[in-house]
Amino acid sequence: MTTNVSITWDAASARRAERQFLAGPAGTGTPLAEVAGAMLGVHAQVLSAAELSLGMRAGGVTRADVRSALWDDRSLVKTYGPRGTVHLLPARELPVFSAALTAVPAGPSPFPPDVRLSEEQAAQVVTAIGEALDGRFLTLDELSEEVVARTGPWAGDRVMPAFQDLWPRWRQVMHRAGWAGTLCFGPNRGRKATYTRPAPGDRTVGDGEGGALSVFVRRYLHAYGPATPAHFARWLAAPPGWATALFGELAPAGRIEEVRFEGTPAWVAAGDTDFPDGPARGVRLLPYFDAYVIAGQPRERLFPGAAYLRALGGGQAGNYPVLLVDGVVAGVWHQRRRGRRTTVTVEPLVPLTARQERELGEQVERVGEVLEATPELVVGEVTVGPHA
Repeated sequence: MTTNVSITWDAASARRAERQFLAGPAGTGTPLAEVAGAMLGVHAQVLSAAELSLGMRAGGVTRADVRSALWDDRSLVKTYGPRGTVHLLPARELPVFSAALTAVPAGPSPFPPDVRLSEEQAAQVVTAIGEALDGRFLTLDELSEEVVARTGPWAGDRVMPAFQDLWPRWRQVMHRAGWAGTLCFGPNRGRKATYTRPAPGDRTVGDGEGGALSVFVRRYLHAYGPATPAHFARWLAAPPGWATALFGELAPAGRIEEVRFEGTPAWVAAGDTDFPDGPARGVRLLPYFDAYVIAGQPRERLFPGAAYLRALGGGQAGNYPVLLVDGVVAGVWHQRRRGRRTTVTVEPLVPLTARQERELGEQVERVGEVLEATPELVVGEVTVGPHA
């Protein structure tokens, strides 16, 4: 389906901010799972960053509330999501994510042939993980013993290079177990992470909705559109040709709709062509690998001018916490905690108005609230590197 709708970057940026709870925070009492769902998952390789991603979008929420949603009411699940990285996902939507992510073709293995798992072996490992974790919380070492016992010694061969160490062969497909819904994180046991099997979801994706991939694409376009197949593939770390073919199937089925985005073809969910009249407004602080900067495209518009070099690590978004001004990256920041206090150093790349300086101060206060610390704002150069 093709329309004559023409969408500007400012309009797209403003709508993304609204739908990401960045134009204004979610109302008091909004479930954190709803906020996480609007983002299509919260990157949680570092849990404190995930706590900030959610807390900066939901008024009054602290890191304790995020942890309660994870470990008490279990409305959030910590598992492997898009790109095979750790995310917080809404528990009730786990079947959607599982069905969609397992349908994404795997790219070429980065490991040499003598290290790789065959597809048959990978399937055995995923099954073994699910059996081992059913009703149990196991550390990584305990899980490894269970997987090897259920498959064979080949699974435990320490041949997988990782962080100046060698991991057992089976860990190559740990993320696939998360995608398949047979593994998620449990509460830490002391300083060690534990894993368990997530509870069965109460929501399925039927043919009436066009299948899991159709739902997933339309959810992505709702949050981050207009977007192209290449943008979608980059967000998922999926083969671009596969994404192009998928969009080509959904368009004639009336699931998605072509528009003009800054003069070039892009896509939105069918019928979802209402956009704000003005640009995004306001100052926001976003942590490492926040969904808004990972999925927002085109990247050269989201990271304009000096931000493209300063806030991207080797062209990859998310390496630095970022300062957003009116919907685009306009600086970087870093927080260093000492006991109950945290120093937030912000390095703007553009001059800030008096209003924007006030809003920056409010954002720093909010960072302190989320992290349950007393914050101090320092405006100056961020001297630490990415991932610091």
